[in-house]
Amino acid sequence: MPNEHNGSAWFKLSAVSCKLLAVCCLLLLTSACGIYSFSGSGLSGIDSIAIPLFENQTQEYGLREALTEKIAEMFVQDNTLKVVNEKTADSILRGVVTRYARETHTFDEQENPQEYISRIWVKVSFEEKKDKKVVWKEDNLLGWGIYSAQNETEEMGKQRAVEKLAEDIVNKTVKGW
Repeated sequence: MPNEHNGSAWFKLSAVSCKLLAVCCLLLLTSACGIYSFSGSGLSGIDSIAIPLFENQTQEYGLREALTEKIAEMFVQDNTLKVVNEKTADSILRGVVTRYARETHTFDEQENPQEYISRIWVKVSFEEKKDKKVVWKEDNLLGWGIYSAQNETEEMGKQRAVEKLAEDIVNKTVKGW
C-alpha cells in the first residue's frame, strides 16, 4: 500500500510540473512572437520609400535611369517598403553614379581578351524623412558585371553591374545596417 500512495503523489506532482512547464513554454512562445516582425530590421516607422532619379557624373548614357528603375523594381519585388513619390514617402534613397569603367577581365593563351568587366561606382544615402536622419550612407559602392568578349555586349556587362548594385542597395536598406 505505501507504494501506491507514493505513486499517486508522484503522479500528482508530475501532472503539476507538466502544467507548469506548459504554461512557461506558452509564455515564452507568446513573448517571443510579440517582438518578432516581418519588416526589415531597424525600419520602425518607415513603411515607404521614394527613389528620385539618380544623378550621373559619367559620360555613360542611360546608367542613372537603368539603375533607378532597377532599384525601384527590386523594392517592389521585395515588398518590405512601398515605393511612392517623395511627398508621401517616409524615407528617401538618393544616389549619384560617380564612375564607370570597362576593362579586360580574362585573356586566352594568345593574350586575346576572353571576358570584360563593367564596373559602376555610386554614392548612395538612405534617409528617414521625418527626422532627416541618415540611416546609412556609402560613398563608393561598386557593382560589376562580367561578359564574354566573343558573344556578349558591353550593354550586358552594364546590365549585370546595375543588377548587382540594385540588389546590394535593397539588401542594405531592408536587411540591416
